[in-house]
Amino acid sequence: MNRIEFQSMGSHMLAVLDSSSETGRDALLEVPAWFEKWEQSLSRFRPDSELSQLNRSSGNPVAVSETLWEVFHAARQAEQDTFGLVRPTMLDALVQAGYDHPFDSLLPHSIKEAEMSLKTSGLAADVAWDTATHSLCLPEALHLDFGGVAKGWAAGKVVQQLKCYGPTLVDAGGDIAISGLQSDGQPWPIGVRDPFQPDTSFATLLLKFGAVATSGTDYHHWKQGKIWNHHIIDPRTGLPAITDLLTVSVIAPDAIRAEAAAKAILIMGSSAGMDWLEAEPELAGLMILQFGEVRYSQRIADYLWREKCLTTDLMNKITNLH
Repeated sequence: MNRIEFQSMGSHMLAVLDSSSETGRDALLEVPAWFEKWEQSLSRFRPDSELSQLNRSSGNPVAVSETLWEVFHAARQAEQDTFGLVRPTMLDALVQAGYDHPFDSLLPHSIKEAEMSLKTSGLAADVAWDTATHSLCLPEALHLDFGGVAKGWAAGKVVQQLKCYGPTLVDAGGDIAISGLQSDGQPWPIGVRDPFQPDTSFATLLLKFGAVATSGTDYHHWKQGKIWNHHIIDPRTGLPAITDLLTVSVIAPDAIRAEAAAKAILIMGSSAGMDWLEAEPELAGLMILQFGEVRYSQRIADYLWREKCLTTDLMNKITNLH
């Protein structure tokens, strides 16, 4: 089993290829370069990125690359699937909340307090697009940030490109996609990180296909004036979501849907979030409340195992979900 780890999109990345193929190993070594190319297109923190240039376009149509085109439409679909709770138009709200630099540069100090106001954002549906010219036109005062959707898209893209060499797992900052069972026919073991003891897993998911993602307020947070903020914005207010949930992990057919569902549930809160999760037959999940209570959806029983039930071999291959 070959693996490569690196930093990209502000997160720790992992790609695993369950194959001894020499060409597969060579392809695996190319993965960081793929992420660098995608980040140059999709990063809001790089002033010369394609996304940054689009955000400065002031209502003019801009022809975009296949990468940005795909991710925009993936984000638009995520917006529809979550009834507008997860949308790519939250950039201004994130900046207002203090998330105006890559997260690692926010850690050492408090962000200057800013005037926070209740402010709803536009929708991806407000963006005009032209399939013939592959162009997008943003309304004035509307700016895009693809956030977790970009990581979920990237995880799925790498799996698609590597699976011809053997079973593949990609963890893009907590958005995990797999190509199918491992070469020995076993599922991939995914450890769910305990937010109260970050170096440990409190449960293990056995994944045969699809994807799993987590969203939480425990990792990306910072102090703005006297207030602790986080990066999960409630689009109904334009402010960091007020929720009783600390983390949410969701299993779905693909990483984009898993990531969007986890974020939407976190914004909804435990009661409404569980009702929505149970009503979606392709989803399963678990949630950890602010004070440590854990709640499971009914379908998570198909994936959830205790560590003591696992073989030593599987235990040694657990990929921690964080």
